[in-house]
Amino acid sequence: MPESWLTPIDSYCERLGPGFWAEPLNAVTNAAFIAAALYALVLWRRAGARDWPALWLIAVTFVVGTGSFLFHTFANRWSLLADVLPIAVFIYSYFLLAMRRYLSLGLVAAIAVMVLFAAFNMSFGRLWLGILPGLTLNGSVGYVPAALALFAVGIVCRVSDAREAGRALLTAACVFALSLLFRSIDDTVCTRMPAGTHFLWHVLNALMLGLLLKAAIVHSSRKSPTHVQG
Repeated sequence: MPESWLTPIDSYCERLGPGFWAEPLNAVTNAAFIAAALYALVLWRRAGARDWPALWLIAVTFVVGTGSFLFHTFANRWSLLADVLPIAVFIYSYFLLAMRRYLSLGLVAAIAVMVLFAAFNMSFGRLWLGILPGLTLNGSVGYVPAALALFAVGIVCRVSDAREAGRALLTAACVFALSLLFRSIDDTVCTRMPAGTHFLWHVLNALMLGLLLKAAIVHSSRKSPTHVQG
């Protein structure tokens, strides 16, 4: 493995050294993602239908928690990829599912809209920093397009036939916005809160993913929601 992949990364308030447990709260709160995945798996089994897209999202959520744990313990370049890549996979996978399942787009149309979203997502950072060069949100700018998309799709669902799915997406979007706030202020509050606030990003993000997974499972049928206890 090239040595550059082992280059240490110190991005968060809680980390004071290179040790494996130098970010204890940031590390252990990744268990919330595992809990969200297990909760969704229970719902998936209770629903009875073999909803493979939802099961894929559940598996990705488990990998998100694992990858984030690796990053907040090893804290180097290879573990950064283990952190961000599963998140990207979840974002695009869920976006595609939302286009198909909630908005009832055909496969080609859904993929086309997803490609447009991907183009917007990849260009957003340059656009943002071009307009607001000093406002980096502590590295959170890259997540803003996902939050905007979640709000937008939720609103479209609310004014279409997928009103209940829209309610779930908008609730998840509000949780996501709050989690982004805590991610963004981690460095700002560091002198007053030595542990920082990044761990709250994990907890709230896990809650958001749990809400999104439940919505996907409950609305596995385009005709009528599935009643699932939980």
